[in-house]
Amino acid sequence: MDPATTHASSPGDARTTAPRALATEAVHAGRDDLARHGLHAPPIDLSTTYPPYDSRGEAARLDAFAATGAAMQGPPVYGRLGNPTVARFETALARLEGTEAAVAFASGMAALTAVLLVRAAAGLRHVVAVRPLYGCSDHLLTAGLLGSEVTWTGPAGIADALRPDTGLVLVESPANPTLAELDLRAVAHGCGSVPLLVDNTFATPVLQRPAGQGARLVLHSATKYLGGHGDVMAGVVACDEEFAGRLRRVRFATGGVLHPLAGYLLLRGLATLPVRVRAASANAAELARRLADDPRVTRVHYPRIGGAMVSFEVRGDPHAVVGGVRLITPAVSLGSVDTLIQHPASISHRVVDADDRRGAGVSDRLLRLSAGLEDVEDLWADLDRALGERPAPTRR
Repeated sequence: MDPATTHASSPGDARTTAPRALATEAVHAGRDDLARHGLHAPPIDLSTTYPPYDSRGEAARLDAFAATGAAMQGPPVYGRLGNPTVARFETALARLEGTEAAVAFASGMAALTAVLLVRAAAGLRHVVAVRPLYGCSDHLLTAGLLGSEVTWTGPAGIADALRPDTGLVLVESPANPTLAELDLRAVAHGCGSVPLLVDNTFATPVLQRPAGQGARLVLHSATKYLGGHGDVMAGVVACDEEFAGRLRRVRFATGGVLHPLAGYLLLRGLATLPVRVRAASANAAELARRLADDPRVTRVHYPRIGGAMVSFEVRGDPHAVVGGVRLITPAVSLGSVDTLIQHPASISHRVVDADDRRGAGVSDRLLRLSAGLEDVEDLWADLDRALGERPAPTRR
């Protein structure tokens, strides 16, 4: 499925059945009903509870939710069951990813935890995963905090790693922080009937839509590009309706709900997602080109599909580079309008065993940069200064 096109037959209140471009869906998905209600901006519903006068009908609706986890029709009941503002964001994200549904959570890790709990409830606690992953995702699996067991393998070894109790295959492409890419169609083929979860945080639906390549589950740390301004924490899983029902039941039971204000900010963030990703990607590509030609840099990682992330290994002290920036922000996270830089071995992947970390290509000299929307010349001037003195040319 072409990432530039999505279909209005996906969830939501679309007023057309014709395919719409991604940029159009980013602006209108989840908002198609507003004009009919005399609104322009989506409303924010902050209620935690809603007054029912038909308690018998309410009981029947709760019974139906308990049985299937289907999104509740009619008036809301309680904030842990669902929220109208959050539902708008879920509808929009599902449309952008080309899935039947999406379920939002309080963070990306809460979203991944819910997926693992759904599979564990079916007696399927074994996970096959490919490194590198985001450090906390790696830690959640390796530490067995949810009673899960993980087998780490390369993409070619997925089929051989499957067991009768395998409930999930987990990959990230481009991967955090090395930006390694996988052939998602080939990975999905190796999974057989086991659900494939693709962490699509770095690519976003602007660059790829894993559901069209065989993934059953698409995970986002919505804190990053979907929000896009460094002011909201959230996670979301785009998937088919049957799995979404299971996720909603886990969310209701565990309470990992997304706040309505966060849902509103995410829906607003989606409207500019294509513009932001493409502009930041142009900056990243230019910085990657200059870094690749710089003698102070030994290796540059930049995905074939593009994107706003660049990783690079330096000859000198990476901590000095982080401490030397003035315009670029030295901070964990990514996907904001401003450019961020961090040292994965010290922060985002510190919880991963050092040998496992290095084995996955996360060297101690690796820096990860999330390009923002500043002028690229200003970014390069700051990075050039932070990299320090250029080595003297070698005399022959």
